[in-house]
Amino acid sequence: MKMLNSRLNEYVRLAASGETVLVTDRGRVIAEISPPQITRNPILADALLAETVGKGWLTPPVLPGAGKLPTPEPIAPLQNLLGELDHDRSEQ
Repeated sequence: MKMLNSRLNEYVRLAASGETVLVTDRGRVIAEISPPQITRNPILADALLAETVGKGWLTPPVLPGAGKLPTPEPIAPLQNLLGELDHDRSEQ
């Protein structure tokens, strides 16, 4: 861990260039420093959002596409709504 602290900038540069750096403790891999994955969830791409997720303040969507809003279905045809609006205005 002492080596990680003293050479962290170098390891981050390696990760930025595409390398994966394995962090070990007594010969056992305990972490990886790697470049961001293209398939990474977009909510984690923003550091502030990642921090709030990490603190448990927000929970990212679990299902694929769960973050997308459904397309709203029209309640009534536009012509009916405009007709009702004209009618209401004429009564005033």
